[in-house]
Amino acid sequence: MLRARQQKTKLTNKSEVNRTWFLFDAKGKNLGRLSAEIAKVLRGKHKPDFTSNIDTGDGVIVINAEHVEVTGAKEAQKVYRYHTGYMSGLREIPYSVMKDRKPEYIIERAVKGMMPKTRLGEAQYKHLRVYRGKDYKEAAQNPVAVNI
Repeated sequence: MLRARQQKTKLTNKSEVNRTWFLFDAKGKNLGRLSAEIAKVLRGKHKPDFTSNIDTGDGVIVINAEHVEVTGAKEAQKVYRYHTGYMSGLREIPYSVMKDRKPEYIIERAVKGMMPKTRLGEAQYKHLRVYRGKDYKEAAQNPVAVNI
């Protein structure tokens, strides 16, 4: 009895990874949907040779961070919390105030929450660049514009 020839699963090596950069425009985009797409690209899940234990992800540049939108009552209800480390040091900043002060932080925090909480996830997260306005520093990487 002859056996059928079995296909072997192709696993990507670290040396075989070709990293490209993508440019996302946040103007008029929903925060959650945009962050999910960015996290997918950072992890490399959009590639056919995705390997869960290797950093196969690409770099992401986000522009116009101040124009990102949220749905429903999140504009009034969403709060960002952090602790200073001192007694009674819990600080709360409403979404509207954070959008005026640091709109980059809003997207960075949303994407970070969607990334794996491991050393690999932290390494992949470092390939994210978020900018207020249209100007960005990574022009030498020739980013590919993405329309979602």
